[in-house]
Amino acid sequence: MDSKIKVRFAPSPTGILHVGGIRTALFNYFFARSKQGEFVLRNEDTDQARKVEGSVEATLESLKWLGADWDDFVTQSERLDEYRNYANQLLEKGHAREEEGAVRFITPNEGTTKWHDLIGDKDISFENSDIEDFIILKKDSYPTYHLANVIDDHLMGISHVIRGEDWIPSAPKHLMLYEAFGWTPPQFAHVPNVMGTDGKKLSKRRGAKSVLDFKNEGYLSEALLNYLMLLGWSPKNDREVLSRDEIEKEFSLERVNSAPAIFDERKLLWMNGEYIRRTPISNLKSQILEINPELGDLDQELIDKLLVPAQTRMKKLIEFKDYVLPFINPVTTKSPLLNRLGNALETVMDWNNDKIMEVIVSFLQNENVKYPQIYQDLIGQKQGLPLGEVFVILGKEKTLTLLK
Repeated sequence: MDSKIKVRFAPSPTGILHVGGIRTALFNYFFARSKQGEFVLRNEDTDQARKVEGSVEATLESLKWLGADWDDFVTQSERLDEYRNYANQLLEKGHAREEEGAVRFITPNEGTTKWHDLIGDKDISFENSDIEDFIILKKDSYPTYHLANVIDDHLMGISHVIRGEDWIPSAPKHLMLYEAFGWTPPQFAHVPNVMGTDGKKLSKRRGAKSVLDFKNEGYLSEALLNYLMLLGWSPKNDREVLSRDEIEKEFSLERVNSAPAIFDERKLLWMNGEYIRRTPISNLKSQILEINPELGDLDQELIDKLLVPAQTRMKKLIEFKDYVLPFINPVTTKSPLLNRLGNALETVMDWNNDKIMEVIVSFLQNENVKYPQIYQDLIGQKQGLPLGEVFVILGKEKTLTLLK
């Protein structure tokens, strides 16, 4: 292992992380794995007033589900003495002052603070006179993000700080702290924000979904992982569907775009459908039962058979329940249209897909109606599983009972 490469993902437990934050975690993870380095999770819980119960657990569950395993886990609130000691060092050196029980860092009045950012291969600089003195230790003895972040990155030997571009204005403060301590700073890579299709940044306040929301809706972890990695990063030959191994082999910061990435759930939905069709039936069934455990009490043989045509139509696993329940547990409805369809299918002697579809197509023409109307009367929505295949699975007797 190259011990020089070490990165961290350091969320604060102030709410459930949306997919934009998890995307940054994945960039850190795959950068570390591509370089045989280490990936650390750090719980930055120094803002106790805004702490939300369950957010840490949700982050860990999200990363586990996506297969992004970490090498170490650290909680900042367990390291308060460390931060106080280093704040005292800055006071002793004249780089900070006491202010009503808090400690404030004194920024230089002249010169510039600059660094070379690995995203876009560009130099970024700030005039020091534009950076005001800032608090590094609060009255409650908890450090601010700036102090704890710099101390932990140094003590943990973090080689690369890969984070969202929102942190660019904070970078000069961090570099000032590194210089005051006499430490060599890590390399910085500020990745582009993730925007919605409306052009606005994804955020918890605007209702952006979390990874677990997508899991519960029936997205496959492999599909979501693949899609999130394409938000700002381009593999060779602009391929869209990549395996985990391919991502790990190819990921590099050089191919991360500096322009904002657009999260388009329609594109994710398409990709999820592609992954569903590539996944073994048994794997799909176990995941479907996980999000719809009540299906485990129904006719499993019939569910297994219906999974075959469902695999060709589903874009999300949660759709399976709506597609198949009307065939397994039919609700009694009065539909003259379905009754007439039943009468037409009653004449089919050789009960196979081709013969059934011949009758259905002829029936639709004679009735002057379109397919969606049959689905609407049958399952309550305008699309569903291929009827010929489903009727073959049910058999003629059950199909006629269902319709008539």
